[in-house]
Amino acid sequence: MKILVAVKRVIDYNVQIRVKEDKSGVVTDNVKMSTNPPDDNAIEEAVKIKEAGKAKEVVAVSVGEEKAQETVRKALAVGADRGILVKVDGVIEPLAVSKILKKIVEKEKPDLVFMGKQAIDDDCNQTGQMLAALLNWPQATFASKIEVKEKSLVVTREVDEGLETIEVNVPAIVTCDLRLNEPRYASLPNIMKAKKKPIEQISAGDLGVDVKSRIEQIKVEEPPKRKAGIKVASVEELVQKLKNEAKVI
Repeated sequence: MKILVAVKRVIDYNVQIRVKEDKSGVVTDNVKMSTNPPDDNAIEEAVKIKEAGKAKEVVAVSVGEEKAQETVRKALAVGADRGILVKVDGVIEPLAVSKILKKIVEKEKPDLVFMGKQAIDDDCNQTGQMLAALLNWPQATFASKIEVKEKSLVVTREVDEGLETIEVNVPAIVTCDLRLNEPRYASLPNIMKAKKKPIEQISAGDLGVDVKSRIEQIKVEEPPKRKAGIKVASVEELVQKLKNEAKVI
């Protein structure tokens, strides 16, 4: 079994996001970047399946600018066997990413495609579902537990009502939830070994994929600042304000 894992380079989740002065987007220059957190869970699960002897190869793929190679290297450092970087400049939308991944899937012919349930920058939660539709493959989204069988997967999903368990045939698309596992840290020896692992670089143009934006981003603004609260002297005053001002009782 071969597992393809899609990873995305995003602004690190510990960084305070700042909006550009012209409100055309967020500041990314000289900002710490990292792997999208749910994608770390996807890589971890793929590596665990390989370590259990149920997969022979894990291939990490990223779509983005040249610097996204760092994200692929991190995946190699935690256990992926080789990497692929599809080079695209600028912002790329989920539909274009899905079309690119479809081309990579057709080339690599994996049995499973893992990715994070959504990216923390655009928060779209679309790529996995679109890729499943383009490939006409079954999908299991928001996976919090995965059991590999001979020709299928039993996946426990996070849903609004609680947990849902489904079984999907292989090949399949799986989007991973943060609760799926605890991603490992890359050790220094493995980081050094990852530098020798191959990363194939491909241009999106060579794949014949149109990456033109379909959505126009008009303006980016920070959310309004939260108003300061007030103190009340007694329970009676609190009830009075809830009843007459807030009108919630």
